Amino acid sequence: VQLQASGGGLVQAGGSLRLSCAASGRPYAMAWFRQAPGKEREFVAAISRSGGRTDYADSVKGRFTISRDNAKNTVFLQMNSLKPEDTAVYYCAGVSTWADSRIYYSSTDYDYWGQGTQVTVSS
Repeated sequence: VQLQASGGGLVQAGGSLRLSCAASGRPYAMAWFRQAPGKEREFVAAISRSGGRTDYADSVKGRFTISRDNAKNTVFLQMNSLKPEDTAVYYCAGVSTWADSRIYYSSTDYDYWGQGTQVTVSS
């Protein structure tokens, strides 16, 4: 099982980035987490296996959108109106499930992790 994250980079405040995470194997509920220097890893967004249910951390609601293309086993995180406080390493995570609509919020719920991609937002 592999999760391959990509799409990070350097962007000015107010800009946009799109992260991608390609998963192999069985269907997964997926999520994005992030970890800033000196801070704990935190939940950003989650999406159910079917894609029909999503949820977000309050800090990113209205700015970030999580989506998925199940035909390609890929999950996306569209990040708009980026702020310097969004600077972090972003990790995609997956948990194998047959539940269509369940989403998971805790990092301990997830079995599989991508390698992380750096997002840096300059002021």
